[in-house]
Amino acid sequence: MEKLTLAQADAIIEGTFAKGAEMGFRPLTVAVLDDGGLMVAFKKQDNSSVLRFDIAQGKAYGAIGMGTPSRNLENVAKERPYFMNALIGASDGKVVPVKGGLLIKSSDGQIMGSIGVSGDNSDNDEIAGIAGIEGAGLTTD
Repeated sequence: MEKLTLAQADAIIEGTFAKGAEMGFRPLTVAVLDDGGLMVAFKKQDNSSVLRFDIAQGKAYGAIGMGTPSRNLENVAKERPYFMNALIGASDGKVVPVKGGLLIKSSDGQIMGSIGVSGDNSDNDEIAGIAGIEGAGLTTD
């Protein structure tokens, strides 16, 4: 079972920031969690607003906690709001069900952790996160 390393988490964050800069995104905040939902690395760009840490961590936490990208959780929130409210309550408010939370997988598809990106619109957060994961030689859904 391959474990997510700090070096990989750092590479994911730097790749995420690079994609954001390339695309002209607003300042990003990135949280990378291991497969147990614990923080491996966190970094925010200058001028990223104060709540971005909690949002990024919540996107990543929802993805790893439910084993699916937060894009899917956003859809669940729309289709089954009572379930999502229960999930948010069960997680002590840690789950943020909007795009920008992605699973980090090894080349053979094993879940190693998750990333949460916040700072621009949620679609752009997701684009930057995918680039960061793939730039580190890992995969996502």
